[in-house]
Amino acid sequence: MAGKPLNIDILTLFPRFFEGPLATSIVSRAVEKGLVEISIHDFRDWAEGEYRQTDDMPYGGGPGMVLMLEPIVRCIEHVTDTRNKAGINPRMIILCPRGKRLVQSDLVAWASLDPRAESLLILAGHYEGYDERLYGLFPWETVSIGDFVVSGGEIPATAIVDGVARLLEGTLGNPESLLHESFMDGSIDHPVYTRPPVYRGIKVPEILMGGDHAKIETWRKMKRRELTGRHRPDLLAGSEQDQAEDGNKE
Repeated sequence: MAGKPLNIDILTLFPRFFEGPLATSIVSRAVEKGLVEISIHDFRDWAEGEYRQTDDMPYGGGPGMVLMLEPIVRCIEHVTDTRNKAGINPRMIILCPRGKRLVQSDLVAWASLDPRAESLLILAGHYEGYDERLYGLFPWETVSIGDFVVSGGEIPATAIVDGVARLLEGTLGNPESLLHESFMDGSIDHPVYTRPPVYRGIKVPEILMGGDHAKIETWRKMKRRELTGRHRPDLLAGSEQDQAEDGNKE
């Protein structure tokens, strides 16, 4: 019997976007096991007027439309009030190009929240973005998934939910697989192989076929560092800098 699930509230103008991604694979498994509970809120429901308008032209002119404050704020306050009454304080994530780039340690931190006291609230924006005043109204964690543009915040919101759900204890069949994944220790994962042992003249490394697990682990560590240095040297540089700073503290 699972304990209390981690609550994740997603605020969006396009709730149907999440019907497929959150109902399949790892996220679906976490939901079925009672490890996470995902609620989708359409902030158009908090808009006023016959057409439930949620966007308007920007002051000063220019292309595109800007998301209006009132519907978003009402929706946020409804969700936070509901959680607060249950003794839960939402960690509030706003998806935006100006945000801190998402890294694995962020997902680990969010997956480690005590669901009896904290939850996640993710705001997925659209169009030209949010009215600037929104940033000062709530204690946001401002997050970006990279230096590129997609049509809306629904895509990064899905990535965050997937990344968090798979880290929750009990989601994966073999929890040890998390320990050796890319980025968990600041490096890229080692190469992996499966049958057949030879394919089009390319052989699986002999060391993986020998059964000496100590030698295999040494080889894997060497390959992780080799691949990281070749493809993501910035990760090694960051790790070495952290080690140097830790040494200076001693």
